[in-house]
Amino acid sequence: MIAELLFMAAVSQIQSTEPSLSEGVLLPAGLLGATGLLLGVGLAIAARRLAVQKDPLIEKLESLLPGANCGGCGFPGCGGFAEALAKGESQPAGCVAANPATLSALASAMGVEVQDSVRRIAVIRCNGGHSTGLAFTYDGPCSCASAAMVMGGDKACRFGCLGMGDCVRACPFGAIRIGENGVPVVDGEKCTGCGKCVKTCPKGVVSLWPENRQVTVACSNRDRGSTARKACAVACIACGRCAKACPANAITVSDNLASIDPEKCINCGLCATVCPTGAIVDRAPARPKAYIDNECTGCGICAEACPVNAITGEPKAKHDVDKDKCVGCGLCAPKCPGRAIHLLGALSYTREGA
Repeated sequence: MIAELLFMAAVSQIQSTEPSLSEGVLLPAGLLGATGLLLGVGLAIAARRLAVQKDPLIEKLESLLPGANCGGCGFPGCGGFAEALAKGESQPAGCVAANPATLSALASAMGVEVQDSVRRIAVIRCNGGHSTGLAFTYDGPCSCASAAMVMGGDKACRFGCLGMGDCVRACPFGAIRIGENGVPVVDGEKCTGCGKCVKTCPKGVVSLWPENRQVTVACSNRDRGSTARKACAVACIACGRCAKACPANAITVSDNLASIDPEKCINCGLCATVCPTGAIVDRAPARPKAYIDNECTGCGICAEACPVNAITGEPKAKHDVDKDKCVGCGLCAPKCPGRAIHLLGALSYTREGA
């Protein structure tokens, strides 16, 4: 109603001016201005009447989220994830960038309990880098995607990392850098497990791995052992020693490549110690050493459990641990009926988390 009155007033004002002036300039300008005013008022009224009220819960949840919009949750940004939470289509643990405090706040806002979940971080399934030669000289953009389009890349290993940093540039958290060996290095503290690096890598050597599993196979080569070794000095040669050494049956060798089942892995690190090429990497900064106290009854169960024969002793006499042989796998401790074995030093994992 107000807009119509304004429009009529503008027209009346224009008509009251001299005919020649109104016909030449003022009449069109006035009509245009009145029309714009009328449309503006109409849009303002429509916006108010047709506005969709946002769910307060969605707004609260979105305010609690990190705001990284990394897409690791599988939804279009933090706003989409907040809507999914409010609708019950996801759980707080779905946010890979959230720390424990954020997860707790989200769960509290939703009135649910925080679900226990193991954080996953990116690992590089290649440790070749400078250990592998070049098949030819690549002269093109410094991009793994571009290089991979030319005969699969310039590396002698056709399965390996090209080292040109596409994953580094894709990481929104600055958690990846190119190491001295020419392959990416992941900062586990910064990595949120969003998976952008996984999608970016044209060779498929980046994957997400449980943070509490310190041992990984850092190789993706599926050629026969002799061929793989010629291409890269640290390639897996499918010898099977790791599988034989694994006390948890967590390792299998298939298609000329060893793989570890993280659900079965107990973090003992024995596979890494027997791998002849170094294709299996133990990321634990340090391993503890076993120590047997005076409560030992000399039952010998620990000696039988030790996979590296580091424990010796006479029956019914206190046993001892050879510190040079002990690899800190921790398999002896839970076997001791008298709880006389302790792991001392820099613990790389907990038995409950294994």
